Amino acid sequence: MFNSILQGTSVTYMGSLTIKSVALCALASLVLGVISALVYMRKSSCTKNFAITIALLPIIVQALIMLVSENMGAAGIAALGVFSLVRYRSQPGNSGEILAIMLSMAIGVACGLGYVTFALSLTAILCLMWLLLFAIRFGENKTEKQLRISIPETLDYNNFIDDLFDAYTKNHTLLSVRTKNMGSIFELTYNVSIKNEAQEKAFLDGIRTRNGNLPVSLSRAVQTSTDL
Repeated sequence: MFNSILQGTSVTYMGSLTIKSVALCALASLVLGVISALVYMRKSSCTKNFAITIALLPIIVQALIMLVSENMGAAGIAALGVFSLVRYRSQPGNSGEILAIMLSMAIGVACGLGYVTFALSLTAILCLMWLLLFAIRFGENKTEKQLRISIPETLDYNNFIDDLFDAYTKNHTLLSVRTKNMGSIFELTYNVSIKNEAQEKAFLDGIRTRNGNLPVSLSRAVQTSTDL
């Protein structure tokens, strides 16, 4: 089932490769690359250029592997070199982008060695798992939220609500402090993990009694685009 379609060829092209087998591998690379790009676009925001790259990367990797397929040692070195290129992207990427690139490269390597059925199975399993894990929100910290508090400049923001943090949150991290209204207002931004979502109102009410009823907001934690 997972045997290479390049084994036992007779009519040769590029050494031991037939035109039919090369065309079949190329078609598989293109189709599976487009499928992986569509799955990525469904669950993540990306640029048009990146989506096209994900779709076409498998056939490029396949061509490189086929060029050295006569020598398995050289093919292994070529595969290693292709995967090492991920390190030298011009822009840092998030974990989703790295996963999409690695999947595209794996498809290209598998098709380049003739393991079309394996590439198909790999793509189907990974794409289905990708969609499933997103659907069940796997790894998402539902209790972590972003808290913004405005306080007057006369109030020392160090430790002024530590007792409220101890009572209502599991942990908290001060992310930033900035001034507003010509320096008359400080805006504090925290990441907090709430102990009990039913007590959110009591938590916010407690903060309002300390900051003079200035604006307070509690929202879903913002994820940066470059975290891995």
